[in-house]
Amino acid sequence: MKYVFVSGIPALGKSHLAEKVAKFAGVLHLKVDDWREEFRTTKCGDWVDFFRNKNEAEYWETTDCEKHWENMIKQSEALWPEIVGKIGQVIKSGKPAIFEGVNILPHLARRDLNFKGVVLLGESFETILKRNRQDSRWGQTEELQKKEAEIFFYCEGLKYEQEAKKYGFKTFTDSRLAEKELLEILQPRK
Repeated sequence: MKYVFVSGIPALGKSHLAEKVAKFAGVLHLKVDDWREEFRTTKCGDWVDFFRNKNEAEYWETTDCEKHWENMIKQSEALWPEIVGKIGQVIKSGKPAIFEGVNILPHLARRDLNFKGVVLLGESFETILKRNRQDSRWGQTEELQKKEAEIFFYCEGLKYEQEAKKYGFKTFTDSRLAEKELLEILQPRK
């Protein structure tokens, strides 16, 4: 297969994994996050920075897991037509690629992508917190970074896992096993 995707919670190394697999397999590595700047000028532009435009402390005080996941779905679905368009351009070029990003939700991938992918869930809360402290996604204070890590691991992780199972995508907590699966998809044994 020429195409594959990597999705899953933030702060767990999706980009590192996708880049490593892309280099080994000799395919393009395309990050959905890199397309966001272009998306700002489209009708989905308001969703690009949906979370960053909120007061994070207030958001977490008023938003439980279910509401947060609903917001993730809304953001992903709003950005999805643009994402699918960009993926379509790559496919039309015929260049093999690995696509990576949190907004590639399993229900959207099943509906609109004609290729396989994997969903990363994270090894542990502590690992996510450490990575979030090193490269904060949103929170600028240690307290907010901890809250993010809790939401990423305990809330989003569960939601991604449920969706992946429902729509037939494999999930991984160990990136080495995910790497093996991605290489098998891109370079199947004969």
